[in-house]
Amino acid sequence: MSMIHSTDPDFRVCQISFDALLEIQLEAEGRGWATRWTSVDALRSQVKDEAVVLQSLMREERGGAVRAYRCLLLFSTVDGGDAGGVATIDIDPARFESLDRLDRDPDVRKALVRMFSLAMGGISMISKK
Repeated sequence: MSMIHSTDPDFRVCQISFDALLEIQLEAEGRGWATRWTSVDALRSQVKDEAVVLQSLMREERGGAVRAYRCLLLFSTVDGGDAGGVATIDIDPARFESLDRLDRDPDVRKALVRMFSLAMGGISMISKK
């Protein structure tokens, strides 16, 4: 798998519905991809039924064609109150191409990349000194 950079043509940040995430999960299960939840029930037990933000992270190529996109998901957790979670899932290239982008403006793209970087590193509420 190769990393996708914010300057790559297949970099994108999208907001998807919970139902779209369930469809992506089912596709990943059907294809036997390892980067997914173990089941739809497992996904439902962790991800709140709300919109999810997705960012492309890596591409898997075979024979010169993209086989799958590995994407980061930023979502509200079921039992976390206002807490969120970050996970990865593999997405079929045709579905990936069909997703509506949020990152068309370069400044917005930079801000969203930074947001995902912080989320992956862990965010905690802190008391100011």
